[in-house]
Amino acid sequence: MARAVWNGQVIAESDVTEVVDGNHYFPPASLKREFFKPSAMTSVCGWKGTAEYLSIEVDGKVNVDAAWYYATPKEKAANIKDHVAFWKGVTVEATAGQIAKDSGASGVCSPDSSSQGD
Repeated sequence: MARAVWNGQVIAESDVTEVVDGNHYFPPASLKREFFKPSAMTSVCGWKGTAEYLSIEVDGKVNVDAAWYYATPKEKAANIKDHVAFWKGVTVEATAGQIAKDSGASGVCSPDSSSQGD
């Protein structure tokens, strides 16, 4: 089982995640949607495409643009379509029995290394 935790709250949980560039991408159904709000933030990765962001709100605290996903990824990143990854203090915990499928793709693009825009 893999869990994403922020502000003491489990915000996503899944037995299977996709690992790309060292980030666990959680399937859309694994998110606890009540904690997520859409953001206007986007960034572009040359091989994955345009990332869209989500802010996280737990107990009145907001972590702006702390999650991202690719709604229309490029072909090489099709396996992470709509899957959500985290940063900005969100902890991802993987436990025994969790399956992390490594895409084997290369060309690191994470939010802090890609070009960002509004």
